[in-house]
Amino acid sequence: MSDAVRSAIESAAREAYGRLLAWLAFQWRDVAAAEDALADAFVAALRTWPVNGVPASPEAWLMTAARRNLLQVARHQRLSRDPAVTVLLGDDSAPEVSLPSLPDARLKLMFVCAHPALDASVHAALMLQTVLGLDARQIARAFLVPAATLAQRLVRAKKKIRDAGLRFEEPEGPELDARLEAVLEAIYAAYGLGWDANGPDTTVPAADDLGSEAIYLARLVVGLMPGSAEARGLLALLLFCEARRAARFDPATGAFVPLHEQDLKRWDRALIAEADQHLWQASALRHPGAFQFEAAIQSAHCQRAATGQVPWAAIATLYARLLHVAPTVGAGVAHAVAVGEASGADAGLELLDALRKQHPACADYQPYWAARAHLLAVAGRVADARAAAARAIDLSPNAPLRNWLARRYGVDPGSR
Repeated sequence: MSDAVRSAIESAAREAYGRLLAWLAFQWRDVAAAEDALADAFVAALRTWPVNGVPASPEAWLMTAARRNLLQVARHQRLSRDPAVTVLLGDDSAPEVSLPSLPDARLKLMFVCAHPALDASVHAALMLQTVLGLDARQIARAFLVPAATLAQRLVRAKKKIRDAGLRFEEPEGPELDARLEAVLEAIYAAYGLGWDANGPDTTVPAADDLGSEAIYLARLVVGLMPGSAEARGLLALLLFCEARRAARFDPATGAFVPLHEQDLKRWDRALIAEADQHLWQASALRHPGAFQFEAAIQSAHCQRAATGQVPWAAIATLYARLLHVAPTVGAGVAHAVAVGEASGADAGLELLDALRKQHPACADYQPYWAARAHLLAVAGRVADARAAAARAIDLSPNAPLRNWLARRYGVDPGSR
């Protein structure tokens, strides 16, 4: 297979998968069947494009192939005489169709995935798989659950969508509000996966694209629900983080650069200003929530660009308020670090110890061990810090971060 063909297929998978799947799922009313049809279309592309060449419109080619696959399924199931099938799929001998211009189809499908008839624990994961094309292993890492367990939940959810005939129409009014939280969580998780994977050596393909998709979807939600404080809070949070993306790695060496050591000149001031604007608009709505607190924390970190100092006491207070509304493991770890910086390392370590007793999953949570290594080092417990850093290295999928931890704490990366 030539590099041009391989690049075309990879580009189509990266850029068009979510749009194609969303459109097919809405037409067919069956997420699993749409996934199978689209997967078969990609297999056909791998087989035929090296022989016949890359089509003028790879996305339209894949759409046509997937529609034909669905029509074959309909015929096999003796559904081809159904007027709805005929209208939706048309003539399988028809030429390639133009890719439908439905930029918000993915967002609509996300709201379908948040249907109240589905188990709430699978809402966000289902969105990540069906809309952004992530696999169960990647998603499981974001939600701290075993990949096999998550895969089973996803299969059951798709089966329920099909068997129960869940509505694919965009919800309205109170129903829309009820599903919003899950949609925002999925968008945040998608950005987080791209953020964690970003760097010169990444285990998640197209991390920058995943982050851009998450921001795009967050903007769509704000456009759909401009009166939602949490939607604006999420967009502000993502923009604050995105503003620092270029500073996370040394441009010359590719080495990871921690937040407090980043070159402030590489921060995007325009994105920070936009994020601040969304955060102020969210706060004016007088409906505080987790994403607004997280955005406020990131805004506080950005104050270093103006004052040269990190307001750790204020950040610790914000994390305490965040934990009150969203007591997650990640927030607990970050709160412990902020308290350690503001009130002494021992105070932060005490919080980490309590957190691990409450959440045994911390044993396999990389940020927990990285935070522990930092606070132990500040407390002067060098050997303990090195041991914690070694555990953090073992749990990190990101090579630049592993190398930074190894250098910072004197751990031999070759022994890991």
